[in-house]
Amino acid sequence: MTAHLTTHVLDTTGGTPAAGVAVTLRDASGGTIAEAVTDADGRAGLGPELLAPGTYALTFDTGAYFAAHGTDCFYPSVTVDFTITDARHYHVPLLLSPFSYSTYRGS
Repeated sequence: MTAHLTTHVLDTTGGTPAAGVAVTLRDASGGTIAEAVTDADGRAGLGPELLAPGTYALTFDTGAYFAAHGTDCFYPSVTVDFTITDARHYHVPLLLSPFSYSTYRGS
């Protein structure tokens, strides 16, 4: 069983994609599987193409992103834990502002 993982970060402060956000994918033991940086559209694919069922974590370096834009923020990083159960595509978007964030299971 395998799955493919993508993410999309939107900066809700200005309603724009958050380009340049470093993202790290880790397994349940905390081992790093992949690292990526969001592109001009705020998107990144992670992984190997294949992820086995299990629990994973995506960590977004939001502090560096906001610092690069001269903006203070409350959350220097955001970690989203999630579980893969089957071979479908998994998309984990992040809606971000300097003082809040939200995520959901996308398609």
